[in-house]
Amino acid sequence: MANDNLVPQPDDSILRAVNNALGDEQTAETVVRNPAATGQIIKAAESNGRLSASATGGKDAASATSESTLAAQDAPISAAADDVQAQARKIAADHQKGEIPLTAVDAIGRATAQDVKEALHQVIDPELGVDVIDLGLVYGIEIDNLGRAIITMTLTTPACPLTGLIEDECASVLAGLVEEFRIDWTWTPPWDVSMMTQEGADQMAALGFNPGNLPKY
Repeated sequence: MANDNLVPQPDDSILRAVNNALGDEQTAETVVRNPAATGQIIKAAESNGRLSASATGGKDAASATSESTLAAQDAPISAAADDVQAQARKIAADHQKGEIPLTAVDAIGRATAQDVKEALHQVIDPELGVDVIDLGLVYGIEIDNLGRAIITMTLTTPACPLTGLIEDECASVLAGLVEEFRIDWTWTPPWDVSMMTQEGADQMAALGFNPGNLPKY
């Protein structure tokens, strides 16, 4: 099913900031997915020749950069990593309370963000058998000033090949509710088991899954 009703995708601002700081897209994506290991990732990228001395504050044969200069140059990367971790903690806390950020222009004559949230309970992750709301994959829902639904969503792993299938399911359940929608796929912060609601954990247990064996960063 072609998703011709999708609103155009924006850039990922956090990924862009890290990429600008490092100057290497592959390393930036790795840092954003695993901010706790930023130092090791950067050292590995340096040793593989992907990062220049100017990007990381390294040394050349003629002179060494001072520790204070290194700290200043690493600040944008550290700030982005801290921001990702703070987002993950907030999302986990909100989901445990059954809350997702909902933004709507008004509730008169159009679907609200709450309506979209309720509809998304019908979208089931085919691998785990739990809906995307209780699984904690939906990070936010917005109704913009044109009445379009904008859903910020992740998957259990960036390597998961289900984005097209999930978009098709969303198109089916949102048909007649909103005329246009967009899914902003994001991997920052990465999903982990703490982002499930209690209902999601109970559903997984009933299906024979042990939530304790799922990723937790």
